[in-house]
Amino acid sequence: MRGHGGEFVAAHGDSYAGVAAGPSIGRAEREAREAAYLRPGATLAVGAGDRMRPEEPDDERTCFERDRDRIVHSAAFRRLAGKTQVVVYPTDHQRTRLTHALEVAQVATSLARAVGANVSLAEAIALGHDCGHGPGGHASEEAFDAFLPEGFDHGPWGADVALAELNLCRETLDGVRNHSWSRPAPSTVEGELVSWADRIAYCAHDLEDAVHAGIVHTGDLPAVVRERLGTTRRDQLRALIHAVSAAVCQTGRVGMDEESAGALAELRRFNYERIYTRPESLAQSLAVIDVLRDLVGYYIEHPDALPDDFRAGDDLVRQAVTYVAGMTDRFAFDRAEVLLGWAPDRLPRGIGHGA
Repeated sequence: MRGHGGEFVAAHGDSYAGVAAGPSIGRAEREAREAAYLRPGATLAVGAGDRMRPEEPDDERTCFERDRDRIVHSAAFRRLAGKTQVVVYPTDHQRTRLTHALEVAQVATSLARAVGANVSLAEAIALGHDCGHGPGGHASEEAFDAFLPEGFDHGPWGADVALAELNLCRETLDGVRNHSWSRPAPSTVEGELVSWADRIAYCAHDLEDAVHAGIVHTGDLPAVVRERLGTTRRDQLRALIHAVSAAVCQTGRVGMDEESAGALAELRRFNYERIYTRPESLAQSLAVIDVLRDLVGYYIEHPDALPDDFRAGDDLVRQAVTYVAGMTDRFAFDRAEVLLGWAPDRLPRGIGHGA
């Protein structure tokens, strides 16, 4: 229970691994290493750390390392484990929003290391990029659009609502807010890398999930995808990560050569036609929209049912949307049964759920 040893305690009785003793490598030295080794144009932690509420710098971590840690420990990030990536109620072998965020972070950090960008900032943006998603996947955006004059977009919602209490750096929030290709370009090279990492990751892993579920077969893939990117997630990630890193190193801009970009576009088009917009997926989306709109309506009509933290302020509609948007799939659908009297067979059901 107490470990092993006397004045010095080790976890294992036979511990022997170690490094040379020396001073802790704190923030100042880490910032100096960034300045020495990152390429011009990369975002340096020195001079960054601009937060809505001013804070003293941390002795140990750079501002972007601090952001990454805050996101990982946040409730918004934890709840991604119970939120839809492609299908609701994912099985043990299907991606959730959480595993998607982790895979985007892997791609983004691989890219950042390869091109000499700030790995900590890229990782923080990637881990936080989908924290604004509601339950039930992208269908939640259409559900919540009906209640907000500006509409519901998971990127800005994540930066401005779901992660607001973390007081993250301006650069991190900008990357989260603008990671979708339909948004304005992020202001940092790391944010641009995450925009590519997101698309690369979900195109590859959503296909893999669909293949394992028997929805599609790799032999159905367009020829350009099979020939240029391969048919497995591993091969596709390798090809696409190399394409982006090579383009950045050759041109100094974040992008991809025309042939690779065309193959990625064809993979995405295939996923949309054969996975995301197949009849079963559309039926699932319609069910998600109905249940979430009914839940928001219920909390607007019954504000006393909202937790105390969501009753503050004058905009009851926005508070109701904020509460429902933060729910996991399972909790939202459970509330529909308990509060709205929805029959279980009306609720969205994922692949394999209840089988």
